[in-house]
Amino acid sequence: MATTNTNPSLWPLVFLSWALATVSTLGAIFLGEVMGLTPCVLCWYQRICMFPLVLILTAGLFPLDIKVVRYALPLAVIGLGIAVFHLLVAEGVIAESMTPCTQGVPCSQEQIEWFGFLTIPMLSVAAFAAITALLTVTHFKASK
Repeated sequence: MATTNTNPSLWPLVFLSWALATVSTLGAIFLGEVMGLTPCVLCWYQRICMFPLVLILTAGLFPLDIKVVRYALPLAVIGLGIAVFHLLVAEGVIAESMTPCTQGVPCSQEQIEWFGFLTIPMLSVAAFAAITALLTVTHFKASK
């Protein structure tokens, strides 16, 4: 990765990653604090990966510092892995007995289903996948 690359054409990619992380964070807070939905253990693990992305990506935007990718991308990839695992548990592909959800809200419970198919684990997978893709593109464009 280029150490001093501040190519302004990369700013929108980092900004869009930040915007997705911010919307996801605000959505998680809204679902928990306003709607009163208690998150399961896997949801908490995903929040641990998503919430810091807002601050980390903000630090990389002003002024643009492409090195932020090396700090944000690992969190996004780990979050994506947890989100995919959670989606597989929620869909019944992985048995819930193989998860850390032994107390509290079951990880397989669908608390919300919008449009007849869109669930919280699906939204999480989409957000982490998009952030991962944007940060990966940023990395490869910066290293040219």
